[in-house]
Amino acid sequence: MKTVMGIINLQEDNGMIRELTERRAVESLPFAGRYRLIDFTLSSMVNSGIQNVGVMLPAKPRSVLDHLRSGKDWDLARRHDGLFYLPAPQSEEMKRRGDLKNFYYNLDFFEHSSQKYVLLTGGSFVYNMDFNELLRFHQNTNADITMVYHTVSQEETGHNVVIETAETGLVEDIAEKPAVYDGSKVAMNVFLMEKRIFVEMVRYTYEHGGQDLLLDGIIRRAKEYNIYGYEHDGYVAHVDSTASFYKANMDVLDPSTWEELFMGNNSIYTKVKDEVPVQYKDTAVVKNSLIANGCIIRGEVENSILFRGVTVEKGVKIKNSIIMQKCDIKEGSLLENVICDKNVVITKEKWLKGAQNYPLIVTKNVVI
Repeated sequence: MKTVMGIINLQEDNGMIRELTERRAVESLPFAGRYRLIDFTLSSMVNSGIQNVGVMLPAKPRSVLDHLRSGKDWDLARRHDGLFYLPAPQSEEMKRRGDLKNFYYNLDFFEHSSQKYVLLTGGSFVYNMDFNELLRFHQNTNADITMVYHTVSQEETGHNVVIETAETGLVEDIAEKPAVYDGSKVAMNVFLMEKRIFVEMVRYTYEHGGQDLLLDGIIRRAKEYNIYGYEHDGYVAHVDSTASFYKANMDVLDPSTWEELFMGNNSIYTKVKDEVPVQYKDTAVVKNSLIANGCIIRGEVENSILFRGVTVEKGVKIKNSIIMQKCDIKEGSLLENVICDKNVVITKEKWLKGAQNYPLIVTKNVVI
């Protein structure tokens, strides 16, 4: 995969998850106790042998920059190639919306790279994938563009790009749909193509008034390219709403999902933070939960995820909840179907309960 450069596009819509992304990008949302969403795409690239990765920064880049830093934790702090940040243009005359202008004004980065192929991804999908198989498929089919998709097994709502393919994998139709059903082939926002095709697509589409790379560069020009679909048959979650963020975290509590994502041949890397082990006191009761380092547990935790440094005092009951870093849950409180963002304090004997499939959200730094 040394012939492939990776691009992670972080210019994604956060309208359905605004409570958790007011101060951060979607892709830097904490996940599964110690990770961020971007870790999955970036780790899959690194595990596949990609050594040149560009990150298209979002409008609120601080959390992304703080997490990725030099790329050392992903072995991307290199003398040659490595991790690069591609900022969006800030000029006042650049009023056109969409991500296409950001690709256009960073075309020199692509043109000066030594790689032959471009692997373009988003950062809000959860998966563990070997991109070497994708490259072989792309070369064997002689495709101009290969899109990765997964087949859904139940109804899903949100921003979905659905494709129809022939038996050979040739894409016959691409459409955006607000809801999909069992058996639908939903794109994972992963595209592989030669660099020359990518550069031509960006330049032509932008200079002819396009705004969005997927909509204007690929969907509306689909007949100009030989596009194939490649199916990823492993676990996939798209975090584009509060409900999908909650469900994806709860999915990780299933041992089979956890094993597929984290215990296979390819590891998921993240920013290293060394802390003391979890302290389980005499009154602690923990069932089917993920508890990160630095936590102190004196109460009951069931079917929940606790991030680093959470304190759960005596008499507390936490069920079906996500408690992020440095939260403090005081004596006698009850939390069920709740997401607590960082540094939240729940004072004594407070009861918080959300709906089963739509949790109650307590935003960052709030004291209740």
